Amino acid sequence: MRRLAPYLLILPGGLWLAIFLVVPMVFMASVSTQEGDVVNGFVQTFNFSVYGDALVQYRTQFLRSAGYGLVATVVSVALAYPMAYWIAFKGGPRKSTYLLLVLLPFFVSFVLRTVSWKFLLADDGMLLSPLKSMGLVPGDFHVLQTTVAVIGGLVYNYLPFMILPIYVALERVDPRVVEAAQDLYAARREAFTKVVLPLSLPGVFAGVLMTFVPMTADYVNAGILGGPENTMIGNIIQTEYLVNNDYPTAAALSFTLMAAMLVGIFAYARALGTENVLEAAAR
Repeated sequence: MRRLAPYLLILPGGLWLAIFLVVPMVFMASVSTQEGDVVNGFVQTFNFSVYGDALVQYRTQFLRSAGYGLVATVVSVALAYPMAYWIAFKGGPRKSTYLLLVLLPFFVSFVLRTVSWKFLLADDGMLLSPLKSMGLVPGDFHVLQTTVAVIGGLVYNYLPFMILPIYVALERVDPRVVEAAQDLYAARREAFTKVVLPLSLPGVFAGVLMTFVPMTADYVNAGILGGPENTMIGNIIQTEYLVNNDYPTAAALSFTLMAAMLVGIFAYARALGTENVLEAAAR
């Protein structure tokens, strides 16, 4: 029975993933190579050319999504690391309060948070209207339906997913290690770059994975804060599924996006050095 215990523990989670992840993906893979329409039904014809056609037709949206996701991830790291560092080393007994404030936006719906940004950044909203009245910005200046608005929304919505893993990694850093580095006449910058930063890489690695993937596939921010020139591949997939009812193309786009992100993730892990990250996490 003891030998079976580990397998019994993973059985519920394994069944959940098999039923709600593997089975739908197999079904979607089958749909992607079918032909037909919602009126007459879809027939399996193993039409793999849909992948090439979809990639060529929506190449711009693929590249735009990857670019938005990459820029938003870099901005998230730049914003999250100092915040997580301050909470971990300077938060004191109020760390839990600060973490609660980080998680507070999740008490509101994702869509509602994004819509609130639309009201905030509107041409006559509470942010731009006073600035225009004071002549600080031109009258035709706008933020909505721009790249800045979409990337800003992505960063805002996914920033906690970057802060939390970095905080966890920094929280595990023993302050005595930093003190030892300073006792050996290392400057604060050297102590950070040689000790703290390498030990926090597992958190950065996890944070990038937890933000880049959903940011790249996101469609809510581009749909609410962006315009026709900011359409991401997630918006295309949504339209193909729910508006055009072109299920094969939508499924092919979904699989292509997933494959592209997996390749990017493996390349990122190889470039960062997964073994080094795991070694740092084990210390």
